[in-house]
Amino acid sequence: MKATGFISLWTLVSLPCGQLANPAEHEDVVKHAIKLHRGKGAVITQRKQWVLESCRKLSGLLRQKNVVLNKLKNAIRAVEKDAGLSDEEKLFQVHTFEIFQKELNESENSVFQAIHGLQRALQGDYKDVVNMKESSRQRLEALREAAIKEEMEYVELLAAEKHQVEALKNMQHQNKSLSMLDEILEDVRKAADRLEEEIEEHAFDDNKSVRGVNFEAVLRVEEDEANSKRNASKREVEDDLGLSMLIDSQNNQYILTKPRDSTIPRADHHFIKDIVTIGMLSLPCGWLCTTIGLPTMFGYIICGVLLGPSGLNSIKSIVQVETLGEFGVFFTLFLVGLEFSPERLRKVWKISLQGPCYMTVLMIAFGLLWGHLLQIRPTQSVFISTCLSLSSTPLVSRFLAGSVRGDKEGDIDYSSVLLGMLVMQDVQLGLFIAVMPTLIQAGVSTYSSIFKEILRILILIGQILFSLAAVFLVCLVIKTYLIGPYYRKLHAESKGNKEILILGITAFIFLMLTITELLDISMELGCFLAGALISSQGHMVTEEIMSCIEPIRDFLAIIFFASIGLHVFPTFVIYELTVLLFLTLSVVIMKFVLAVLVLSLILPKTSQYIKWIVSAGLAQVSEFSFVLGSRARRAGIISREVYLLILSVTTLSLLLAPALWRAAIMKCVPRPERRSST
Repeated sequence: MKATGFISLWTLVSLPCGQLANPAEHEDVVKHAIKLHRGKGAVITQRKQWVLESCRKLSGLLRQKNVVLNKLKNAIRAVEKDAGLSDEEKLFQVHTFEIFQKELNESENSVFQAIHGLQRALQGDYKDVVNMKESSRQRLEALREAAIKEEMEYVELLAAEKHQVEALKNMQHQNKSLSMLDEILEDVRKAADRLEEEIEEHAFDDNKSVRGVNFEAVLRVEEDEANSKRNASKREVEDDLGLSMLIDSQNNQYILTKPRDSTIPRADHHFIKDIVTIGMLSLPCGWLCTTIGLPTMFGYIICGVLLGPSGLNSIKSIVQVETLGEFGVFFTLFLVGLEFSPERLRKVWKISLQGPCYMTVLMIAFGLLWGHLLQIRPTQSVFISTCLSLSSTPLVSRFLAGSVRGDKEGDIDYSSVLLGMLVMQDVQLGLFIAVMPTLIQAGVSTYSSIFKEILRILILIGQILFSLAAVFLVCLVIKTYLIGPYYRKLHAESKGNKEILILGITAFIFLMLTITELLDISMELGCFLAGALISSQGHMVTEEIMSCIEPIRDFLAIIFFASIGLHVFPTFVIYELTVLLFLTLSVVIMKFVLAVLVLSLILPKTSQYIKWIVSAGLAQVSEFSFVLGSRARRAGIISREVYLLILSVTTLSLLLAPALWRAAIMKCVPRPERRSST
């Protein structure tokens, strides 16, 4: 009994994939399955009767569908020949018939796709997880394509409805005379329709066939509302404006970046709430840190911890907050460059170039040694070492902010050496990001391709050196011919109005940022060079610009340090506190010792005393390790556990940095300078 019904259905599902598109052959297959079922000569049972009735119904539906399709074709030809209908009415009726035709064909294809999926599942091995995974993936792709087709059909129905409304309006206009106001409004309506057609981008249709584009299932989530009835109208408005949030199957959350209708202004209220919340909570956190003697930036980090995923989880637009925080880094480095004149840069450029390179090489060597002892892959050891070799430029610039520093009797100023080395590390950051694809390939390459990878790294280093030379020439041209007249023009136009001056300086920062970015060097270096070029115009110019830019820098720096706190996970630190403290102290001590060793070799004998201060400033891990770590984790260079360890060690090293810095200042800096430096 079971075998007979199964054979009848199996005959139906054993249809080849190429035959699924022909409706006539669909019907033949169904009839053939009925004949086979009848030929068994078995007693008609309830289950056999169900199979027989189902096959008959399917065959009848296919015949009925073919009849309806023929009627629709005849109806379309009749509408096109009807001279009594206007063009709008013809377009509406033909469009409606075509949509119905497509609906019938898609419904039929869905039935036979389901049968083909059943056939594929029956042929597979239920013990083979890989086979079941592939079948599930194919079903998922089919569902996604079906959802896309249904979405497109719904859009076409909306267009058909619009054509119907236009046809009705044309009929009404023909039956009555229009007033002058109605004629004006009708012209405005037509102009508005043309405007929408001109500015509308068919991004979905243009990109769905692009290579690398995948269909994904997403959830559309509206804002949490306690009383849905009371806020129903608000939700309908937000739905129309497209301000809801999308969540994919990987739990990534998306917000609207560009609306379909650009004529309606929109604002991301989630982002606004996030910035407002950070601004309000940063004040008490900053006050608390000031009261207990810590730098205010740690209050801002605590603010990010409290509002982030490990705290209240109230920040919805994390990526947008981090992006805005990057501008805090840009303006911070600009002000650092503003205090770092070209004369000081010329004095320490050799130390600034040699020091970070030697330290990075030594860190990689120690990393490979420990990796060999702990049986860690070389690519992972190299990445972790380079990641930990970087130090935080914004943090150290906050340490040095407002301090009275100057060269004494030909000695080198410790702040110049420290900032020069940090800027060089920012240049190395761009090189690390460029080399990362090579590390990915090295992890899966054989020894026969190692020489090719080494050659590729050497080529990348050559490109970086060429880019640095090009940036140097650009800076020389700007300093010689452009920066002086440019600032004098800004100063003349901004008398009584600081907006022009602020806008002009900001535009210059972004210009230098863009130049270094186009040359594949870090954007941070461009911001630093912008400040150094402007500082060449004299002390009065520096003071005027600093008074205008500092408030902007301070606000954006709050956002930046709060964004760091979003990636701090106190629960993980508490669970692994012993291991993390050991690792953090090991990294801090190693960086301090290596910095002392390198500076002892490259500093002049008269300036050896500053090596302790500079080493203390370098003995922490840069917040850019978050960026490098996230990219390496996505690329598979490091595991999730290593990524969390890097985040935690970076955070703890930044927390220990003020104590080490103050200890070095107390030991090495004369008392008149000590207060301003701490």
